[in-house]
Amino acid sequence: MSNVLRLSIVDPNDNSREELKSLLLGLDVIWLEAECSRYEFFPDVVSQTEPDVSIIAIDEDPVKATQLIEQLVRTAPKCSNLAISRSNDGEQILSVIRAGAKEYLTLPLRVDELVAALDRISRAGSKDGKSGSRSCKVIAVAGSSGGVGSTSLAVNLGCALAADDSNTVALIDLDLSLGDADVFLDTIPDYTLADVSQNISRLDFTLLKRSLTKHSSGLYLLPRPVQLQETELITPDDLTRVVGLLKATFSHLIIDISKSYSELDMVALHEAEHILLVTQLDLPCLRNVVRLMMSFAEVQDLKEKTRIIVNRVGINSGQISLKKAKDTIGGEIFWQIPNDYRVMVEVRNNGVPLMEQAPRSEITQRIMGLAAAIGGDLVLSEDDEKAGIGRWLSFLSSNKKGAASASATEETA
Repeated sequence: MSNVLRLSIVDPNDNSREELKSLLLGLDVIWLEAECSRYEFFPDVVSQTEPDVSIIAIDEDPVKATQLIEQLVRTAPKCSNLAISRSNDGEQILSVIRAGAKEYLTLPLRVDELVAALDRISRAGSKDGKSGSRSCKVIAVAGSSGGVGSTSLAVNLGCALAADDSNTVALIDLDLSLGDADVFLDTIPDYTLADVSQNISRLDFTLLKRSLTKHSSGLYLLPRPVQLQETELITPDDLTRVVGLLKATFSHLIIDISKSYSELDMVALHEAEHILLVTQLDLPCLRNVVRLMMSFAEVQDLKEKTRIIVNRVGINSGQISLKKAKDTIGGEIFWQIPNDYRVMVEVRNNGVPLMEQAPRSEITQRIMGLAAAIGGDLVLSEDDEKAGIGRWLSFLSSNKKGAASASATEETA
């Protein structure tokens, strides 16, 4: 499974329910949304939490459990049902499957069997449109050097994606020591990544959103820790669980990684569907691009999902040409963002996103175009790119969330 499945469980037996919870909480591909100890209460739990999969332990009362499955098929058709039991009696299995269970597993559960069953449910749901894992696009924004504008891109890209009401977007500031995504959004968060990672086992989706800071643009922010000492509290396993929970909650997750390419940063790169590597047209940055791409090539899939973004194009003097840059890095440049020092200084100092501060500027339109390209999975021909940007700008204008009225043409090599 490439995405996280949300699960709810019902088991009247306290001991076996705790064992099941322990097993589920160790899996990154699922998130335990709710648990219940009474069959008769479980339909209400499913109605409120809307899980992708319900796991129903039937041993306490097979007749009631089977009737429960039949009820869930009627009242929650988008939720798939997985039955578990210590019995391998053929007649009982047939009865449960006829009631509407998608899978039947015997206890004690084996992790590989459970994951395989959930994967079958996920793939079947993707075909019939009723259930299956919820898709979340994870975008890691990386920099070839400090000060290249990766954080400003991450923040403003997140705001552009959030302008579409059909999207829910979260941003993690993974520069644990010197991150400043909160400055760009002029926010003082109540909770940080350290708080969430330390309490991940106790969070549900409602508490998670309360732990994030929501900006007026619709973007949710999970900022870096306040104290430097707190950075040591966040482990790779913690980050993996946080990302897993956010993937199950949001349609888009942007991770602004640090320039140290630490163990935590590598977790983010592995989790990402797309990596945007931001650089400028100067020799130190371009040489770092070469070094990073060589290192990415040694790790499965990292190089293949990396796109080069050139920032601050058009500085009057001292820049290497685009042709020379492509020759230097030995690859293509996916997107260009123009230089606009005055606008960016205003944005940073005022703590206001580009879409609000300068909606008609070329730099805003270019980032909106990049958001449209992400919506198309970053595979666009030149004609498709122009059309995509135009559709995106028209959508924003019709929803009164952006004032841009002209499409911008982007060069993709």
